[in-house]
Amino acid sequence: MFAVNLIAIVILSRGQCGLSKCITRYLVAMAAADLAVVVVNNILQDINYMYVYAGFLFITPVCALSLVLRVVTIDSSVWLTVGFTFDRFIAISCQNLRERYCRERTATVVTVTVVTVSCARCVPFYFIMEPGVIIDNVPWRCVLKPEYFTSAAWKGFELLDSILTPLLPIALILLFNALTVRHIISANKVRRGLRNSSENQKDSETENRRKSMILLFALTANFISLWMPYVIYSLIWQAQNYGYADKYLKTPTYILQQTGYMVQMLSLCTNTCIYTLTQRKFRSELKSGVLYVYTFNGRLCR
Repeated sequence: MFAVNLIAIVILSRGQCGLSKCITRYLVAMAAADLAVVVVNNILQDINYMYVYAGFLFITPVCALSLVLRVVTIDSSVWLTVGFTFDRFIAISCQNLRERYCRERTATVVTVTVVTVSCARCVPFYFIMEPGVIIDNVPWRCVLKPEYFTSAAWKGFELLDSILTPLLPIALILLFNALTVRHIISANKVRRGLRNSSENQKDSETENRRKSMILLFALTANFISLWMPYVIYSLIWQAQNYGYADKYLKTPTYILQQTGYMVQMLSLCTNTCIYTLTQRKFRSELKSGVLYVYTFNGRLCR
């Protein structure tokens, strides 16, 4: 995941993929957010806990901050996907608004706004943790405060968090894609009615719209399928309330939770792959990069 997103950022930033500056800005921002999730969640947390011991990361304020950063990066990644989907909806379905909205400056404003709002929204996560142990007046480890399991305010906050990420983004992505596909189908019907051509003659515009529909369906199916285990877990957790007790390793809820986290991390690289590898010029840039590295290594080995 780290390599996929890093390569995507490098290639897209070169601006040689034939994409507009607006699309490029969104794709780079999405890849950067996904890369940040990998760094924070997989490197700073998982690898540190299992393989490398960096003691300062276990100090309670640092531990709580890493939790906030994890939620911020995931939240930003999801909502940037929504922002890009909305941008493509405007570009395809709203001709009058396209010139004013689908610009690099708008993409920059949306990216900054999404990250800023995500940071502000995730601040409460810092205050749900307390030290697990205090050694020589230094707080260590992060454990959930007892009131997190009993307070109505914290229960409401967790429910709101489940709605904002990912229930509402999934609903918005489905809505924008459905409206976009409906517009494409309607436009294709009108275009076929106006054309006076033989059946064997290809219509490049219709073909491009068909490819756009396939891409939209692929993106939507990928995003929803990889987030669905986490969504189901969130709904079960809220519906059963599960006593707000610790989850044991062999319970179905815990297994579903860990499965949701696993495929959630997988979605961080598949989105970038779908967006970029479908572009012929991106594949050409990728091949050129691989060839350059291979040639460079061959020169070093001589």
